[in-house]
Amino acid sequence: MSRISAKLWVGVGALLVVVVGATILSFPPILAVSIEQERAFALMLEQFPVTVNPQEKRIVESEHVNTFLESPNSPLQAAVGNVGNVFWNLFAWLATGIADAPWYQSLGAVAISSDRFVTITPGMRKEQVATVFAKTLGWNEKQKKEFLTASSPDTFLPLPEGSFAPGIYTLGVNTTPSMAQALVNKRFENDVLARYGPEIAKIVPLAQALIIASLIEREAGGADDMRIISGIIWNRLFINMKLQIDATLQYAKANTNATQSWWPRVVPADRFRKSPYNTYLHAGLPPNPIANPSVASIIATLNPRNTPCIFYFHDAAGGFHCTDTYVEHVALLKKYYGRGK
Repeated sequence: MSRISAKLWVGVGALLVVVVGATILSFPPILAVSIEQERAFALMLEQFPVTVNPQEKRIVESEHVNTFLESPNSPLQAAVGNVGNVFWNLFAWLATGIADAPWYQSLGAVAISSDRFVTITPGMRKEQVATVFAKTLGWNEKQKKEFLTASSPDTFLPLPEGSFAPGIYTLGVNTTPSMAQALVNKRFENDVLARYGPEIAKIVPLAQALIIASLIEREAGGADDMRIISGIIWNRLFINMKLQIDATLQYAKANTNATQSWWPRVVPADRFRKSPYNTYLHAGLPPNPIANPSVASIIATLNPRNTPCIFYFHDAAGGFHCTDTYVEHVALLKKYYGRGK
């Protein structure tokens, strides 16, 4: 190989390293833009629309609301379109890991003074949120606990699960747990409370909406799934059927500290686990949200699809299937998995 060829290959290799490095460094900002896009949509709304009526046990879809929420150009559609997508979830995992890395934070410090930024993705438990803040800001275990138990200035109570608003938080390196919690509280107030007025709360109390939204956040496999799963959850509640949602088993299982994961794999025996969060044993909703939902999931909760479906599952390719009878449900499971359930 000639010297010119060798130099050319070295140059090409160096260029590839630069391109790949720049691409990797761009992951966190891209994730940030995606999450903030959803926030921007929420801020466009004076009040959230509502098309479910739990008191009358019915869903009355609005053509206007459907058009608004499902338009291809809707920022909400663009934001939730990634939920449940395998490749997007992998990207979000990589981007969050990069953003949390000390070397990346050091680069950020050089570029933007002493600021740090924390990315809270929808569907995290509050403990996961605390861990992300702690890693970024160098908190110890005591400070993590302080973040989770610090009192809100409005209620004088710790922020409950479900109110740690997803988004990008820009913080100074000396941000204390109480300061961080105040920022989270303000974000939730701006994104949700400001658009969840008394008239909405009369129809669907906020506490109930956050629980259902957290279930949707963990169960959804895409933009369309959110509202359909919402409709199925409401259908089950209307007939007092047990929700039988695996995500609640994950929450209950992780609460026992018997696993190293906050979202452990569910096995059949978990359906008999004694926990108020076990929706296979107990009818109705779990006591509290199981995660911190996005605005998209909250809107889906309030505006479910009017579907006859009662049963649903995702196949191995991520496809969504729902039926209104258990016989059809089992038949589909056998078709896609070779067995019933």
